[in-house]
Amino acid sequence: MDDIIKKADVLIEALPFIQSFYDKTVVIKYGGAVLTDTEIRRNVLEDIVFMSYVGMRPVLVHGGGPYISKRLESTGKIPKFVQGFRVTDEETIEVVEEELTKINREIVREIISLGGSAISLSGREDHLIEVKKHADIDGEDIGFVGEVTKVNGDVISKMITSDIIPVISPMGIGKDGLTYNVNADQAAAEIARNLSALKFILLTNVRGILKNLEDPESVISHITIAEVDEYMEKKVIGGGMIPKVRACMRALDRGVKKTHIIDGRIPHGLLLEIFTDKGIGTEIVRR
Repeated sequence: MDDIIKKADVLIEALPFIQSFYDKTVVIKYGGAVLTDTEIRRNVLEDIVFMSYVGMRPVLVHGGGPYISKRLESTGKIPKFVQGFRVTDEETIEVVEEELTKINREIVREIISLGGSAISLSGREDHLIEVKKHADIDGEDIGFVGEVTKVNGDVISKMITSDIIPVISPMGIGKDGLTYNVNADQAAAEIARNLSALKFILLTNVRGILKNLEDPESVISHITIAEVDEYMEKKVIGGGMIPKVRACMRALDRGVKKTHIIDGRIPHGLLLEIFTDKGIGTEIVRR
């Protein structure tokens, strides 16, 4: 009986959050290592389906880096990165598009199998994500990599108001009509901005922003933009966390209320972050 009562307590704790977030848009970026594990992936997608069923409007933007690198390596091509950006030549952009399309369709099938309603969207279709070619980095041309200049969110809005979960691959189209690879964190942040989402959530493979990189328990649960700048100066925030934090800050700059960085490997981490008092990751807000 005690276990049953505890389950009821959890539901009651979630009630005010469900009420507050009803009919609100939440953009979730999902990729990297947490995308490749079957069990973790199912947990994440179950959470997203749950969110949809309780009246939230989730939008899922996915990456696919590990799959792309593995495919390239199988052809004898060594993946190359410059400051976190994949150098993308003509051969690589074809692989990127093929792999992201494959992943996208698999995710949609999984969501449907879990009882949700979902649709595949590519950032280049219907000019959903318009880009310009990324500038050279350290004097090096990084190829078909795009910087987002515009998100045409009407298509996404039609989907979410019809209770359909859009699953978006981060491809963009340039004014030249060519396809460009887009950093998934940036694509998700720009989509969150365009939709004026209530929340922008980045799923990663660390607990959040850590005060001590050697201590996974030293998670900073709540931080403001001003504090982010301070932590960057002190090198507390560094490496691969920098682009994620910057994506969150960019989303906040255009009206997104709250952003979160959480460990996607934690079972049902999305629900724990959204529907409980304490959460499990780092929440970044304007002030």
